[in-house]
Parts: sequence; C-alpha cells; structure tokens
Amino acid sequence: MWSLQLRMWLLVTLLFGIIYALIVVIGRGFLQVGDFSFYLIISLVMMLIQYMLGPKIVEWSMRVKYIKREENPRLFQMVESLSNRANIPMPRIGIAQIDIPNAFAFGRSLKDGRVCVTSGIINLLDDAELRAVLGHELSHLKNRDVLTITLLSVIPMIMYRIAWQFLFYGRRRDERGSNTLLIGLAAFLFYFVTNLLVLYASRIREYFADQGSVLLGNPPKALASSLYKLAYGSARLNKESLKQSEGLKAFFINDPSQGRKEVLELSQLDLDKDGTIDASELQLLRKSNIRLNLGDKMMELLSTHPNMLKRIKRLSQYQA
Repeated sequence: MWSLQLRMWLLVTLLFGIIYALIVVIGRGFLQVGDFSFYLIISLVMMLIQYMLGPKIVEWSMRVKYIKREENPRLFQMVESLSNRANIPMPRIGIAQIDIPNAFAFGRSLKDGRVCVTSGIINLLDDAELRAVLGHELSHLKNRDVLTITLLSVIPMIMYRIAWQFLFYGRRRDERGSNTLLIGLAAFLFYFVTNLLVLYASRIREYFADQGSVLLGNPPKALASSLYKLAYGSARLNKESLKQSEGLKAFFINDPSQGRKEVLELSQLDLDKDGTIDASELQLLRKSNIRLNLGDKMMELLSTHPNMLKRIKRLSQYQA
C-alpha cells in the first residue's frame, strides 16, 4: 500500500509543479506579476475547488441515490462486513441510476467515503462476485487513492482549457500573437503528458485494489468472473448508454467502452463456456505467457485501466 501511496503522491507533486510552472509563465507574460506566491495561491485554490466539488460532480454525473439498510440489506451487509475486515469507517452506500453494470468509490477522505453500484450490476453478479467487486472498491478507499486520482484528473482538464484558450482565442485579443501561440502549444503538450501520467496512475491503482479485494478474503476467481461478466454486460449496451460513463471511467472497476474487446479476450479463458472463470481456468492462465502486440500496448497506454488479460493474469498469482 505504501508503494501505491508514494507513487500517487509523487505524481501529484509532479503534476502540481507542471501546472504551477505554466501559470507562472502565463502570469509573468500577460499579467506582469512577478510574485511567485501569487501563482502558488492560484494553483492551490484550483486544487481546493476540485477537492470540494469533486464528490458533488460525481454524484450529479452518475445520478447517485444513497440508500438505507432496509432498502437493500444484502448490499449493506456485504459493505459492512468488508469495511470491518478492512478496518475502515463504514462508507455511505449509493446506487447510480445508469444501465452500465459497474461499481465505483469516491470521497474526500476515509470518513467521507462513498461506495456505489449501478442499477445494471445488481442482478448480474452472484453474491461472491458482488462481494469481490465491493472489496475492490473499498480497497480504493483504504488505499486513499480516490482523493489523489480526483486531484490528478483535474490537471489535464485545466491544461486543455488553457491550450484551447490561447490557441484559438488569445491571438485575437492580444497583439503578441506569437507569444500566445507558444503558450497554447506548450499547454497542449503539457496536457498530453499530464494525461498520460494520470492514466498511468489510474492503471496502477486498479492493480492494488484487485490485490486489496483478495486480501479481504475474496477468491481471485470471484473477481475474475465479475470482470468477465461486467465486460459482457457492457458489450451488450449501445453507444448511447456507454456515453454515460465518459469522463468518469477512471472511477469504474473496468472500462465499459472496452467491453466488446475484453469479452472476446476473456471468452478464450472460459473453456467450459459457463460464463465464469473458475479456479482451474485461472490456474491455466497463471502458467501461460501474455504477450501484447503493439496495438494492444498503445491502447493500454491510453487507457484508464490495465489490459484485461494482464490484469487477470496478475489476479491468478494471488492466493485467497
């Protein structure tokens, strides 16, 4: 866990330094302000706004409705049991009113943790699979990576807005067109680089959360089967339904937009074609080699989640 936290906070520091540097360049070039503390305050205020508004944005975007124990005793009992095992405060439990079968966790801190499932997942998974998914999400809270990924995700967005402003609007209003063009190009380059770093952070946190679910007592086969079923459930949805997840895919346990590709890959592991991945099938994967072609490597580089075959291969190496 410390390895994950160290990597995540190093990324926060690096990305904060990038946005601070760009704000300084813009401020000194156009506002003629030489006080570096001024730019530090602006940068911190931007991060604070994201910290305060992040959970509300997620709730609104995913149409989350928080529930009480009597509304879904099965779900409450699972989350309560796993929270006690993980030794973390009981999070608020919500159901997102969207068709995409998935789950996610968010919040400002452990005491502010929220774990949500979508309406599309409730009847798709059996108890062991749903428990494994909830264990994965609670591990995100326990690892404290939810806050850092929320803070990180806003930085590429800021870079993109700065690039758009200076590339397409700044030159019209400022006679120093060449300067605004250079700043716009620099911001776009920073947007590309920071986005790759955020995607990397998102992928490593998924590996740690998978391991965390197993450490909470969930068999690797249960989590592998749940990922298989979630990919299948996403593959059946139309493009309009999948658009509901755009912009928030990093919070999900898997990437719904990759469902069709992933279900084709995972169906090769399901030798008896029963719709699950059992212990013997997982053991065969453990003994095999996974080699990605260039296209798969590039797709993973630009994805919020690890390649699914690599991910389940890693799962096969854990002991319940």
